[in-house]
Amino acid sequence: MLALSPENPVTRAAYLRTLPSIRERCSRVHELAKQGRLQYFDYHPDKEDAVIEFCAGIIERDFGSNFSAIPPHGRWRHLDAGQARIEPMFRNWDMSGTPIDDKEKCKRLIDLFLVSVLLDAGAGNQWSYTEKETGQTFSRSEGLGVASVHMFTDGVFSSSASQPFRVDAQGLSKITLDKVAKAMQVSSSNVMAGLEGRASLLSNLSSALKANPQFFGGDERPGNIIDFLEKDSILENSTRRVHISSLWTALIEGLAPIWPSRLTLGGIALGDVWPCTALTQPGQAEGDDLVPFHKLTGWLTYSLMEPIERILGWKFDGVEDLTGLPEYRNGGLLVDFGVLTLRPAVLPPECYAHGSDIPRLKPSHPAIVEWRAITVIELDRIADGIRRKYVLGKDQLTLAQVLESATWKGGREIARKLRPATGGPPIEIESDGTVF
Repeated sequence: MLALSPENPVTRAAYLRTLPSIRERCSRVHELAKQGRLQYFDYHPDKEDAVIEFCAGIIERDFGSNFSAIPPHGRWRHLDAGQARIEPMFRNWDMSGTPIDDKEKCKRLIDLFLVSVLLDAGAGNQWSYTEKETGQTFSRSEGLGVASVHMFTDGVFSSSASQPFRVDAQGLSKITLDKVAKAMQVSSSNVMAGLEGRASLLSNLSSALKANPQFFGGDERPGNIIDFLEKDSILENSTRRVHISSLWTALIEGLAPIWPSRLTLGGIALGDVWPCTALTQPGQAEGDDLVPFHKLTGWLTYSLMEPIERILGWKFDGVEDLTGLPEYRNGGLLVDFGVLTLRPAVLPPECYAHGSDIPRLKPSHPAIVEWRAITVIELDRIADGIRRKYVLGKDQLTLAQVLESATWKGGREIARKLRPATGGPPIEIESDGTVF
């Protein structure tokens, strides 16, 4: 209904912060791609079959035909990189002098997962994290994930010395750039992209937790989102059901204060929403050229669903509204297989470092907006192609499972094969730590 009131900028802004708006606006850009009317990219749908076969091969290699064993896309896997860390944490809590119930376990995981996702924007090609306990070294998402676990268990995010395993507004208010740099092992020889943006997100999260007690409770912690969802749920027999829009609303509204100031519409800050020049038309209503992505909110939604379902046994309805994540691994897969190709000489020389054939662009660049929009729709098409290959329904192989087992992993693997020196994407993003 929101989309039917184009004369009202506030209503249009509200629509652009909903889940359905992402697929709807990205579909508009994809239609232009099919007509050859993008500004920066050419679209080659005949290359999709190669992507589908590549992704299917990864699934078969890692899971065989046991599709039910594929976990959903979420932060949990990164936190367990190299070895299990979450289950041992559970066991330690169970063996403590004051055991906790499943709801508190879930709240603690939501505390951890939320800050871990906010720290998960691209760290660049140079940074790595060495875990002292195991001596293992991790980079990128896994490195950021493992580092965040140790920050959590060390009580970096908590205001209570006697209760380190929590995240709260008071604890976050004491976070400094130096604290984050030290915890992430950042140095002149171990440089992290977007460090300042990450520290700012954590500081801003403190303010958001304080400002939104309806979502985060009187003790101002992310895990209290469970209490909000419970009030918004129904009990069907012995199963509690909650609509995905409730979780999305809590995250998109409750975390709105943490994002840097970007576009506004009707006085409302939009977040990860960008103008797409290919959509611009004479006389169109304000905001009709905007494409929402909300990538970190989407990544959070996938990541928080998993502990709620696994620990509490709740079920989410409306998950079909969730989209694939428009980030550089999923998008890089499309470019590396030639589904998308940059038009010749469409980018000026200053977009390329000296001697490099890989462009480096800001998230706001219209080429990045096109790339991300096409990625959202192509992830749907790839998932459908894999299901057709194995004669599976959407309930037998979900989009979240495809993201986890195929496209994100596939984007990383093809990048390592084609660019072994860095393993970086075919288009570099100037990350500020708040988008990718």
